[in-house]
Amino acid sequence: MRRGPFRVGDRVQLTDSRGRMHTIALEAGKQFHTHRGHIKHDDLIGMPDGTVITHSSGAEYLALRPLLSDYVLSMPRGAQVVYPKDAGQIVTMADIFPGARVVEAGVGSGALSLSLLRAVGDGGQLFSFERREDFAEIARANARIFFGEDHPAWTVTVGDLVEALPQTVQPGSIDRVVLDMLAPWECLDAVGEALAPGGVLICYVATATQLSRVAETARDKGGWTEPQAWESMVRDWHLEGLSVRPEHRMHGHTGFLITTRKLAPGTTAPLRRTRPAPGAYGEDYTPPNDEVWTAEDLGERQISDKRVRRTARGLAAQVERDDRIPDEDGPGAAD
Repeated sequence: MRRGPFRVGDRVQLTDSRGRMHTIALEAGKQFHTHRGHIKHDDLIGMPDGTVITHSSGAEYLALRPLLSDYVLSMPRGAQVVYPKDAGQIVTMADIFPGARVVEAGVGSGALSLSLLRAVGDGGQLFSFERREDFAEIARANARIFFGEDHPAWTVTVGDLVEALPQTVQPGSIDRVVLDMLAPWECLDAVGEALAPGGVLICYVATATQLSRVAETARDKGGWTEPQAWESMVRDWHLEGLSVRPEHRMHGHTGFLITTRKLAPGTTAPLRRTRPAPGAYGEDYTPPNDEVWTAEDLGERQISDKRVRRTARGLAAQVERDDRIPDEDGPGAAD
């Protein structure tokens, strides 16, 4: 699905002279319409990737298969997606390798799941946990549209990670755990039991308060290496003749990443050589406690149930349309 000329059912990204992008799924006899005219799908079917197609108005559009980074930014969503810059950091810094057994929570709209599935390959396993059935439904549909089928390495469980994880995997059988959730520190005992010694835990959190809470809870519980935390910011550059400069806008803060590794049973990590900053644990310091956190506490904008239902219905209809499109290649066709 990623090579060769465009075929019926392929997703194609059309880019105009101003850089505006439109993504379409090719169907015989269909047309893509804009306010100025249309492009016939039949004119694209059979053409090579990277073709320039002429609009009925005379405007030219560049036709390419969308990259994963393009797809996750334009795909239908229920929850906010993990941006490609952070997904790339997660895959690299957590060392997600082909054949790995990975646990992920929560799934959201499935953006990070796509990167994790790409990394583990067909020979690995990704166990994803999501509390909301509607979000899980949207994620499954987005993944099926992108891969063209249900990925063989993916298992999605609807439920709470702490309760469902012990019933899904054996203790010490997981290589990596990726947590994108409100209160990941509440899951440290459960994921610590599932992780093999040396396994990596990486958490994606939105605020500095969450970041501190994860680090201090891991230190307090023991059994983990010293946590490391960072954020990444991406600044595009304008390239035109001698006008080579940073763009005026940049992809700033989206979230923090914090990672730690599981120690062998009964092992205590060496004490840190560096002393904490003066006042780090002074009178103003509040140790981890059992208070309940909500998304509203962190300023997270809530997605309405009506919007989620509308997104799920639209994706289900799109998957149904893709399933009805016949496979014109047949057995033994070139990839």
